Amino acid sequence: MTLLAARGLAVARGGRLLAEGIELTLERGGAALVTGPNGAGKSSLLRVFAGLLAPAAGTVARGGRVAWMGEAVALDPERALAEALRFWAAQDDVPAAETRVAAALSAVALDDLADVPVRLLSTGQRRRAALARVVASGAELWLLDEPASGLDAAAVARLALLLEGHRGAGGAAVVTTHQPLALPGAIEVVL
Repeated sequence: MTLLAARGLAVARGGRLLAEGIELTLERGGAALVTGPNGAGKSSLLRVFAGLLAPAAGTVARGGRVAWMGEAVALDPERALAEALRFWAAQDDVPAAETRVAAALSAVALDDLADVPVRLLSTGQRRRAALARVVASGAELWLLDEPASGLDAAAVARLALLLEGHRGAGGAAVVTTHQPLALPGAIEVVL
C-alpha cells in the first residue's frame, strides 16, 4: 500500500520557490530522509506532505493515517505528561489509548515522568514527549521535522530504533534532519 505519493511537487513560502520537481513514493516499510541547509524548505515540504500547506504545483496523496511532529510540542503545558498524551490519543480514536500512551512513554524512556507537568520537562524531554505523541497515535505515516533536535546520543539511538520498528511493522516515515540519523534504505531528498 502506498502511504505517500508526491508528483511534480513544488513548494513555495512567502512568494519564494523553495523546491520543485519532487517525485516521491513511500510504500509500507519505506522512509525518506530530507536534508539541506537552513531555509531550503525542509519543514515546508513536510507541511505540504501533511496537508498543512498547499503545494505551489503538483500533487500529494496520502494513504492511511498521518502523525505529525513539528517544532512545537503541541501538548498542554499544565497537564501531566501522560494526561496530555491521553488527550491526543482520545482524539486519534485509537483502540486501547491508555495502553498505547503507556507503551509510548516507555518507548521514549519517559515513563518515570508520566505525572510531571509538561511545562517542567527539559528541551530533550519535550522532544521525546512529542515523539511519544506520534508513537501513541497508531498512524501509519510519520512526518517528523528535526526529531533529533535537542536529543542526547542515547535518545537519538532510541529514535532510530523506533523508526526501524515502525517501518518493520508496515509504517513509513519522512524525516527532516541536519544531524546524522540511522535510517537504512531511506530515499534521500536533498534540498
